[in-house]
Amino acid sequence: MMGSMASEETRTVKSTTTNTGGPAAPDSPAPAGDPSTGDAVTGGPSTGAPSTATRAWTTRLVVVGIVLAALNLRPAITSLGALLEEVRDGLGMSGSVAGLLTSVPPLCFAAFGVMAPRLARRFGPAAVVCAGMAAITAGLLIRPYIGGTAGFLAGSALALMGIAVSNVLMPVIVKRWFPDRVGSMTGLYSMALALGTAAAAAVTVPMTDALGGSWRSGLAVWAGLAAAAVLPWAALARHREAPAEPPARAREAEPAPHGLRITRSRTAWALAVFFGLQATAAYITMGWMAQIFRDAGVSASEAGLLLAVTMAMGVPLAFVIPRVATRLPRQGPIVVVLGLCGLAGYAGLYLAPAGGAWAWALLLGIANCAFPLALTMVGMRARTGAGVAQLSAFAQSAGYLISIPGPLLVGVLYQSSGGWGLPIALMAGLMIPQMAVGVLAGRDRTVEDEADR
Repeated sequence: MMGSMASEETRTVKSTTTNTGGPAAPDSPAPAGDPSTGDAVTGGPSTGAPSTATRAWTTRLVVVGIVLAALNLRPAITSLGALLEEVRDGLGMSGSVAGLLTSVPPLCFAAFGVMAPRLARRFGPAAVVCAGMAAITAGLLIRPYIGGTAGFLAGSALALMGIAVSNVLMPVIVKRWFPDRVGSMTGLYSMALALGTAAAAAVTVPMTDALGGSWRSGLAVWAGLAAAAVLPWAALARHREAPAEPPARAREAEPAPHGLRITRSRTAWALAVFFGLQATAAYITMGWMAQIFRDAGVSASEAGLLLAVTMAMGVPLAFVIPRVATRLPRQGPIVVVLGLCGLAGYAGLYLAPAGGAWAWALLLGIANCAFPLALTMVGMRARTGAGVAQLSAFAQSAGYLISIPGPLLVGVLYQSSGGWGLPIALMAGLMIPQMAVGVLAGRDRTVEDEADR
């Protein structure tokens, strides 16, 4: 599947038009790269267009790199969730510190994600993603062994920093390398991300048992997958070939990244809030859904399986939804369908959590596919590569800040009320504004046009 996508991209790259308007000239010499747009240079101007074979090889390498990077964007979180009790006992964590640990991911995503566009302008997107994968590798490797709660938090923060910058730059790389296949490539990336999320949740405990029962080994083993992702991005960072160089006059017409006043765009704000609310729902689901089922009388093993099913729903749907979204001028109808699935799932959890557990798990899994839809809209709501970079950083950083209180508030409501009625009502209530801002974010317009006005 990856090879066929890369081959199709290779066959169409000569006829692809740039985001700023003009068709790429296939036989003209490629100009020197421009760091302001993330294009890499090789030390001087290119002497001619790269060969078809070279471009095909590089395109395939980008596809492999995207998939491997996506697989590594959640195991640092979900592997810890699977062994949180063992980690708490091993490090002597209090309950409040453990609660803080579950809020660290969105906090790091918000804090470090804003750095990604500036780093990409300075070093190029491939080099930054390569450094991000290296940071994930190092963080996962050292955090179980560095000693103490503070060291564990520091190692986790290092890994999450790498995830944050890679989160922001994935839509940018998809937009630049596959401008005519944003939907399919975003779907492939989102599918790999969902697969990595579900796999880490499902196999961390069995793998820990196979390694002798040490939670340290069970967490550190995921560094191997991150190390594998470093390799293609290191090659791309050295190769530094731009995907399809636009004519010099078109490049000059593209606004500099710092010239776009992203906060003037209503669409950017709507997309940021939509991203934040869907992230809130996702983190609440990952953190609390299994406990809701267990409190309703479902066995621990079945509750874990239900959560895995919810996460696994993102694997096929994350590939389908972006492809459908890019074929529609407005993505509001998809937002509404996903939101209605979420409302139905929450209603089921409230009325008959055990009786229809599998149906509610499936419905909430569909609702959680608002994440790949949000990533797709990031690529569609900006006209230029620079705009995508800024919009991705703004929407994800602001969105993850919005998502921080959600899981904590659910815990507070559950403890104060002694049941799941109020927390489920909160989850359902948040779905209404999520649908409203999602419809606004899905309108057919670009942030560059709104910022100019």
